[in-house]
Amino acid sequence: MDMAATLPFYDAAADEVEIFEHAWKNRLPLLIKGPTGCGKTRFVAHMAAKLGLPLFTVACHDDLTAADLVGRHLIGEGKTLWCDGPLTRAVREGGICYLDEVVEARKDTTVVLHPLADDRRILPIDRTGEVLEAPDSFMLVVSYNPGYQNLMKGMKPSTRQRFVSLRFDFPGSAREIAILRGETGCDEDLAKRLVAIAQALRTLKDQDLEEAASTRLLVYAATLVKAGMDPVTACRAAMVESLTDDVETAGALMEIVNATFGR
Repeated sequence: MDMAATLPFYDAAADEVEIFEHAWKNRLPLLIKGPTGCGKTRFVAHMAAKLGLPLFTVACHDDLTAADLVGRHLIGEGKTLWCDGPLTRAVREGGICYLDEVVEARKDTTVVLHPLADDRRILPIDRTGEVLEAPDSFMLVVSYNPGYQNLMKGMKPSTRQRFVSLRFDFPGSAREIAILRGETGCDEDLAKRLVAIAQALRTLKDQDLEEAASTRLLVYAATLVKAGMDPVTACRAAMVESLTDDVETAGALMEIVNATFGR
């Protein structure tokens, strides 16, 4: 079987694949920062498949606890059983643990990462008394969107400086067109129009929109059009309504969509 055919589609922007591979080979943790929907999660999935490693993904949130990551005792069938969390499973199996939007997690939760993110590479499990040593194949990867950072939800320097870091951004026109075609199989004309819309909408970031139009939303729109939906309808459902709740702003965005498709 062709290995390339089994990998999640990913079109490299620069040297991020090389940096990821070197970080993994040298047992270094990796931090990826970039806007929502720019390909961070897809990149990690691609690299896990490329390296042949199991991937354990955690979507971080305000209520995430250390026990959610490490594990907890559960009661079943009249006895208490220990159940590993995704971080512990990744350490035991020598895989990649990926914490998406890590700054959303509580600070007391992310502290559990510190022993794994330095030269100790250990995971103490207080509730079982174990101290797991991470095998060479284990890798800790975290990501966040710097645009969301504030005084309450920033990454502490003592945590950030434990990681090798990559900065992601939305791709340039030619690359984004290639991504849309590779991801959805849509024709070049549709890909060019959708990318033109996204670039126009991204100029409105921080003015009328809280979030920029992501590559992910373009993929959604292209998928709907390829399935037979009218392009303008697809753009409204997959892009415009996902970017704003304000009726007037949505109307302004639809003017860009209509102009692009000659309506």
